[in-house]
Amino acid sequence: MSSRFLLLITLLTVASGFFPALADIYSYRDENGVINFTNVRPNDAQYKIHIAYKDRRSVVRPVTSFDLSKNYVPVTLPARLDAIVNQAANSYAVDKALVQAVIHAESAFNAYAISAKGALGLMQLMPETAQRYGVRDSFDPEQNIIGGVHYLRDLLDTFGNNRRLALAAYNAGENSVLRYGGIPPFPETVNYVDRVLKLQDAYRNPG
Repeated sequence: MSSRFLLLITLLTVASGFFPALADIYSYRDENGVINFTNVRPNDAQYKIHIAYKDRRSVVRPVTSFDLSKNYVPVTLPARLDAIVNQAANSYAVDKALVQAVIHAESAFNAYAISAKGALGLMQLMPETAQRYGVRDSFDPEQNIIGGVHYLRDLLDTFGNNRRLALAAYNAGENSVLRYGGIPPFPETVNYVDRVLKLQDAYRNPG
């Protein structure tokens, strides 16, 4: 069995939440733009910490009886996760309902979510974004949310507090929004912006 296959199983297992603790995973991007992973501590300085694992017995895992990806029903968060969202929203002056909406749309409140593009955790931070905002463990709810909300605050500032443009940038990147002079004409991004804004309204006015 190849090391790549073993690593894929490891990542999928973590995403499913079956193991309480695993070895750290390291990565580096080679000259061809390919990201290489290893779960063995490397001597090569090119490798940087990609995912830092720790005991996850206390991780928040909201339980729902429906598929969050297909509805606009607000989720009542456990006290610990709600407190983290409150702290981050207040610290960076971002509407709490917007933060909840982004998490809902990005990960359906799955702290172990991993996207096909490599985005991680509740607010689906790309490794570069996580590093930029000092997030060492993207699967840690507190680190992920604080980093994600900080990033969202910066996007709002960049685009004159225009929520639609900030959300488009969160989904497609700042450069795409700047290049198109508005929301990029990508169906995924257009749908994402509309979905998050509807979710924000739902979280502002639950029930």
